[in-house]
Amino acid sequence: MVETMKIAIERVKKSRLSEVDFSNIPFGKIYTDHMFMADYRNGEWTNFRIMPYGYMPISPATPALHYGQAIFEGMKAYKGLEGEALVFRPTDNWRRMNISGERICMPPIPEELFMESLAALIDLDRAWIPDTEGASLYIRPFMFSADEYIGIKPSDDFTFMIILCPVGSYYSTPVKVRIETHYTRASQGGTGYAKAGGNYGAAIYPAKLAQAKGYHQLLWTDGKTHEYIEESGTMNVMFVIDDTLVTPALSDSILAGITRDSVLTMARSWGMKVEERKISVKELIEAMEAGRVKEAFGAGTAATIAHLELIGYNGKDYYLPPIESRTFSNNVFAELEGIKRGLKSDPFGWIVKM
Repeated sequence: MVETMKIAIERVKKSRLSEVDFSNIPFGKIYTDHMFMADYRNGEWTNFRIMPYGYMPISPATPALHYGQAIFEGMKAYKGLEGEALVFRPTDNWRRMNISGERICMPPIPEELFMESLAALIDLDRAWIPDTEGASLYIRPFMFSADEYIGIKPSDDFTFMIILCPVGSYYSTPVKVRIETHYTRASQGGTGYAKAGGNYGAAIYPAKLAQAKGYHQLLWTDGKTHEYIEESGTMNVMFVIDDTLVTPALSDSILAGITRDSVLTMARSWGMKVEERKISVKELIEAMEAGRVKEAFGAGTAATIAHLELIGYNGKDYYLPPIESRTFSNNVFAELEGIKRGLKSDPFGWIVKM
């Protein structure tokens, strides 16, 4: 349930916008002037407010801190030719957030609450949307338990928030990944399909080990046998093998990426052969050794399309073809960027103007 939607707004006394160097925006470190908050109390959403971005008090007993009862989403807005905010597939993020919430025993967020709060916050901080090449406004909706209770049970109270940050590119260079066959990101029956905070916290240590050896990220394998490729740390993975786009089929251990779906939709509309199926490590290594892997890339909101430079496995690095030769992934990146920025037509109805 949601009470009549009326958002109280407290504006900052002085904007921090003039302090930002938009030609050099680190990812995820600069935040806009305001943030949105709503409370779930007594079975309904209430107390809708936008206030200056800043620290906030929470109970030290909240299960969000002790048991990881937190979920989140990530999406982007772009500045259109007339200064409007072009938000990419926000209702898909809303649907996925509710799927995550159901798995973590959280109440659903009504579409009206999600979309109207997002529009109001973006409208207030519209000037923060970068217009520099490769930059965008990253949007982080999230929800966490607001109970004051030490104990394992579904919470009663929750807080829903949205914060915004101008960002540049997530990866500034092609990505080096290593196939992980010991540590597990997710397993069958777990929370791998949900954007739950604990999924990512548990992946930091294995990723750190890989980074110490010169890799940017891991290619995670299935938690049961470690024989099949699943996804990377910040994105789904895709391969052009011969003339076919191949990506791991979705399961309860793989996140249903919105960029992933966008790439597959575009590929099929272009008449490209697409296979969503299991990809074994053995098959991938043999295909790379035979020169059959023409392209390999990650797809995600933060990374968009991130070319893989090499894939490491069992102490050996397998280098992939030069970036300039990768026809499909370069074309899909250009098409997606054009749609997101209002420079190309939007045949799939992905853009919401705010």
